[in-house]
Formats: sequence, structure tokens, C-alpha cells
Amino acid sequence: MNKLELISALKDRANLTKSEAAEVIKLFFDSLSDAFKNGDRVEIRGFCSFHIKKYKTYTGRNPKTGQKVTIPPKRLPFFKCGKELKERVDY
Repeated sequence: MNKLELISALKDRANLTKSEAAEVIKLFFDSLSDAFKNGDRVEIRGFCSFHIKKYKTYTGRNPKTGQKVTIPPKRLPFFKCGKELKERVDY
């Protein structure tokens, strides 16, 4: 499912216009992004949780040339599946 399909499903189930559904989805993703920028943990009970994992600087290799490259520090969001979602998927 992509973003447009999610908007369409929300529009049909909640009797919203397409623009209202798109605004709700945009608000949801913007809120997630803002929480990630602040380093907050996001938890949606029964569905999933997200947390930010921090990586230090490390030395990697360019796969094309084999040359060593310094990879700068970074922060990435990680998804952890909730118990209820696991049970729904693995029925």
C-alpha cells in the first residue's frame, strides 16, 4: 500500500473528501517526522513503535573503487512491530 492508496482507504472509510483525507495523512506523517527530529520515541499501542538509533562515524569502502571512505555520524528511525500486529499477520 502506498500513500495514495492509504488516502483513498481513509476517504472511503471515514466519509472524507480526498483533500481532507490527504491532510490527515500529511498531519500524521509530519507529526512522526517532528518527533523523530526531536529524538522522541513514537509508540502506537498494539501496532508498532519507532525509536531513533544513533550511529557513530565509521570507515567504509566505496564498492566501485574499493577506496576507504569516512561515513559521518547519523540517526535513523527503527520500526518495532507490536504484539497485536504480529498476531494479526501470523494468523
